[in-house]
Amino acid sequence: MSEMLYWKALNRAMDAEMAADETVLTLGEDVGLYGGTYRVTEGLMAKYGEWRVRDTPISENSFTGLGVGAAMLGLRPVVEIMTINFALLAMDAIVNMAAKIPFMSGGQFPMPLTIRMPGGVARQLGAQHSQRLEHQLMNVPGLRIVVPATPQDAYWQLRQAIRSDDPIIVLEHELLYFSKGEVDEAAEAPPIHQAVVRRQGRDITCIAYSQMFPLALQAAEQLATEGIELTIIDPRSLSPIDWETCARSVEQTHRCLIVEEDCRFAGAGAEFAATLQERCFYLLDAPIYRVAGIDLPTPFNGTLEAASIPRVEDIVLAARQIMTPPGESA
Repeated sequence: MSEMLYWKALNRAMDAEMAADETVLTLGEDVGLYGGTYRVTEGLMAKYGEWRVRDTPISENSFTGLGVGAAMLGLRPVVEIMTINFALLAMDAIVNMAAKIPFMSGGQFPMPLTIRMPGGVARQLGAQHSQRLEHQLMNVPGLRIVVPATPQDAYWQLRQAIRSDDPIIVLEHELLYFSKGEVDEAAEAPPIHQAVVRRQGRDITCIAYSQMFPLALQAAEQLATEGIELTIIDPRSLSPIDWETCARSVEQTHRCLIVEEDCRFAGAGAEFAATLQERCFYLLDAPIYRVAGIDLPTPFNGTLEAASIPRVEDIVLAARQIMTPPGESA
C-alpha cells in the first residue's frame, strides 16, 4: 500500500490493464504526446505506442463513435472526453449507439467501452466548463455510471470498467485529481457498483458522492462536536445504485441527508430521495433533506461560484435542521 494522487491511481490502472490485455487502447484529445490534460495517460504512448494511445482531432462525436465501433469489433477502448461539458457533442454516440447496441442486437454485440469524463466546478472555469451532467447520463438506460471519490476507488473502478462488457461512464471530479489517498494495488476490489459506509454514526445517514464526499466528512467531524453523529455513505455508483446499503443505513438512523454538487432540480439527489422515501417511509423521523447546487449556470466570479454549490457549512446547517424538532429553529 502506498499514498498516491488520484490522477496517478487512474494512470496506474490504465497501465495495468494495457499491460494485461493488448485489446485495451485509449483515445481522445491530448491523451498521447501531452499525456492527458490531467496527466492520466502520462507515459502511456511511449510505453505502448501510437496505435494504442491515440491523439484525436477535436471532434467528440467522431472519436467516441470510433470507440463504439472498436468495442463492437472486440477491442476494449477507453475514450477520454476532455471535460464532461464536451460530452454534449458526443451524446449521439453515447446515447444512441453505446447505450443501445447491446440491447438492440439481442446481445450479439457487447459494448466493452469505457468513457472517462472529468467534470464539476473547478475554480472559475465559467458556466460552460463547470457542468456535472450526471442527471442526463443517469436517464439513459443501458449506461452504467461510476463516481470514484478516492484514489483507491479510482484505481479499482477504472480497472473494473475496462474489463466489463458494458458501456461504463467514469465521472472524475476535476478537484479530486490532486487529492491523495492510500492505494493498495494488490487488494481485492469490492463490486464496482457497491456503496461503501465511510463513517458510522447514529443520527443521520448522509449520502454524498464524488467531490461532495470529502466535504461531508468535514461536516461530520464538525457536527460530532455538537453531539450529532453522521453515517457517511459513498455510493460510488449512480447507475445502478446500491439501494440495499443506503436503505439499511436509513433504517438504522431514521434520517437522511443527500449531498450533491449538481443542480437540485431533477438531479441524482432527487432519485435517492424518491426511492429511499418509498423504501423507508414508515421508518423516517424527519423529511429527507437535499443539499445541492443552485439551479443556475455556474458564475465565473469566485465568490458567487463558491456560493452556488454546497459548502461544509451548508451540510452542517442541513443536519442541524433535520435534528431540530418541528416548530423550533436550528
